[in-house]
Amino acid sequence: MAHIIVVGNEKGGAGKSTVSMHVATALARLGHKVGVLDLDLRQRTLARYLGNRTTFLAKSGLDLATPVYHELPDVDENGLKPGENAFDHRLSMAVARLEQECDFILIDCPGSHTRLSQVAHSLADTLITPLNDSFVDFDLLAHVDSEGEEITGPSIYSEMVWNARQLRAQAGLKPIDWVVVRNRMGAQAMVNKEKMQRVIDKLARRIGFRTAPGFNERVIFRELFPRGLTLLDLRDIGVKGLNISNVAARQELRDLVKALDLPGVKANF
Repeated sequence: MAHIIVVGNEKGGAGKSTVSMHVATALARLGHKVGVLDLDLRQRTLARYLGNRTTFLAKSGLDLATPVYHELPDVDENGLKPGENAFDHRLSMAVARLEQECDFILIDCPGSHTRLSQVAHSLADTLITPLNDSFVDFDLLAHVDSEGEEITGPSIYSEMVWNARQLRAQAGLKPIDWVVVRNRMGAQAMVNKEKMQRVIDKLARRIGFRTAPGFNERVIFRELFPRGLTLLDLRDIGVKGLNISNVAARQELRDLVKALDLPGVKANF
């Protein structure tokens, strides 16, 4: 069966689509068959990212490894039984189809609580939660006291992940490997950054996730989107000398893929 990777976070602007695109494309470049679903049916950022890639490669005459994007299939709601949800059927049909042909299925969730996102979390073998380096975003995981040192309680999102874990346990499935990715971190060592690290370490032990390095804030990520490219594609499109920032960003991606510890994956790029 395909290994399902869900990228989820109920706050916008945490870099979910950037992480999704880079992880999915890295896996494809490593020779794995990767299917992608975008559950943000309104903004469709990841779908547009992959669409930009298809258009750019066609114009440039390039053939680069690319994950395969699939739309959620439509269902006839008239054929549903009482109490059945159309979104549940659309997602389960898409996953069932991709499992027959893919090694990995990556599902990018919207930055809000939706039925699709809730169901997707219960399907996750690996859950990636990008988190900006800010206590505003940390509030997604847990509430802290006024000093930013002590955890006072879990958040609604953490409770949703807990419920997803319970559903998987009841179905006899393996536990979710929950990975919180600290994203868009500044290069400078600051007091706030150190506080964040301490409370994240406390919370990781308390509710059962592990942490992985994400991407620092870099202009290159905004420049890649219109062409649908990732950091790993730069040399293929003729960029001969990568600058220090680009080299560092590639290393961040390599470290992230290694930290995810996905089955059969070696980050040898």
